[in-house]
Amino acid sequence: METTSLRYMVLAALFAALTSVGAYIAIPIGPVPIVLSNLFVLIAGLLLGKKWAPASMGIYLFLGAIGLPVFAQGASGPAVLIGPTGGFLFGYVLASFVIAFISSRGESALWKDAIAVLCGIALIYLLGVPWLKFKLSLEWGRSFTLGMQPFILGDLLKGVAAIILVKFLRPQLNDR
Repeated sequence: METTSLRYMVLAALFAALTSVGAYIAIPIGPVPIVLSNLFVLIAGLLLGKKWAPASMGIYLFLGAIGLPVFAQGASGPAVLIGPTGGFLFGYVLASFVIAFISSRGESALWKDAIAVLCGIALIYLLGVPWLKFKLSLEWGRSFTLGMQPFILGDLLKGVAAIILVKFLRPQLNDR
């Protein structure tokens, strides 16, 4: 096995684990808690590339689906994936891929990372809010109030933190 592939395989597993740990750092404010997990989704997308970023989030979902307590506040099982927060969780996979796709095009640039992160955050909402609306039979306004509005500022701050962290982590990853 090529050293680079092994490195990314280990990093994908690490980001699945970090995403799990981030789920334990939760503030329950309704059907969708504030979690730190999406910070690791953003970082994985910026660091791991189109193949390994979504793989890391797929591993995370798989671990939760088979019963390991990796979702918010230690929840697990398929019921979580099809429950009110399932759209947000599936959004992690798509967001990590899109972030990696945008940020890896051409030369590394801060503006590309910022656009990638904004697109990733938007995709998590794009999957999560309609899913929440459907699962809880909510009106659109209520869905936005419960599934997006309280999270926007925090997610933007997580995006800034992800970009700053990746600025220092990328050279470390690429030098080896």
